Amino acid sequence: MRTDVAFLFLGETLLIPHLYPVLESLVEQAPGRRVDIWVATSMHEGLVRGWLGARPGVRVRRAPGYRDLGAWEAGRNPPLPAKLPLLARLAPLLWGTRVVVSAEQTSLWIPALLPTRSRYVNILHGAGSMMNRDDRRRKAATLTIVAAERERAALAAHGVDPAAVAVTGYIKAGFRQRSRTALQFAEPRPLLLYAPHWQRHRSSWWDWGEAAVRRIVASGRYNLIFAPHQRLAEKAPGLRGFAAGLAGRGDVHVDLDSFAMVDGSYTAAADVYLGDTSSQVVEFLMRPRPCVFLDPRGVAWAGDASYDMWRAGEVVTDLDVLLPALERAVAIHPRFVEAQRWFAAESLGDVSGVAPARAAAAVLAVLRG
Repeated sequence: MRTDVAFLFLGETLLIPHLYPVLESLVEQAPGRRVDIWVATSMHEGLVRGWLGARPGVRVRRAPGYRDLGAWEAGRNPPLPAKLPLLARLAPLLWGTRVVVSAEQTSLWIPALLPTRSRYVNILHGAGSMMNRDDRRRKAATLTIVAAERERAALAAHGVDPAAVAVTGYIKAGFRQRSRTALQFAEPRPLLLYAPHWQRHRSSWWDWGEAAVRRIVASGRYNLIFAPHQRLAEKAPGLRGFAAGLAGRGDVHVDLDSFAMVDGSYTAAADVYLGDTSSQVVEFLMRPRPCVFLDPRGVAWAGDASYDMWRAGEVVTDLDVLLPALERAVAIHPRFVEAQRWFAAESLGDVSGVAPARAAAAVLAVLRG
């Protein structure tokens, strides 16, 4: 008997809040459907089993290369099996599955390169204007689910059939399993989140990151949440050593691995956002607040849609201007509120929490189609 829908939990924990709400909604909308949940590690398995519980027709299955991590902290980003060998071995096991749903595009190598009877649904997990849309794997999906009409138009401009794109709103806004980490600081101060991007050509980290953190800490004016994109640690080998040097301070909360990094806890808690091009700013702007952006390379960004997020706050091109920019961010915030609301709406669409149900309905339509 063929499996109706398979959900692939094979990647970093940052993907989970974009995928799990659709799984949760689908099994509620269509009880009794045959659903397989493929997991790459015991961490993924523990989270999904704990949240979903036992459901008729739903199986949690271990993907080829599955890693049993033992007493691994729930939600901490795990070491993953090599993705391409995993997919090569998983592809035959998906042969009898009618619809396959993923939130990362690596899985789209299967329909892009191999004969398959399955229809693939891909959920774009990023948000904002700076995303890779021209990868040929995107055209291999039967359906791509995006948050807003802006993203459908952007994909269409890169050759994806608009009819193969469903706009649902922001799925992560309906994620109900946020950890809401309790933050303890020695003194009450404005809470500043610094979230640099993981890709070097888009990030402030390699040029200014360490110096920016040191200046913020030395100012004594802020409680700092230092929570970069979780992939920065694998790209910047010195990051963990630098972060370890901040341990024990009463004015800094460092997080490089926990689930709070990716579930929206920190973007919800912060008073001021400091970043570069990370999509975390879009989640932060679901509730307009002051932002400052770091541009160490002097990008000619005006008029470039990829940098639309920089319309939401002051852009700093000289590190000596960082602290003054942070100090005036609250005072000048009113001039950016309209741009912030526009950018969040254009990037995320509906954030009321209904997106998972819409996405699940779209998956079921592919199943029926």
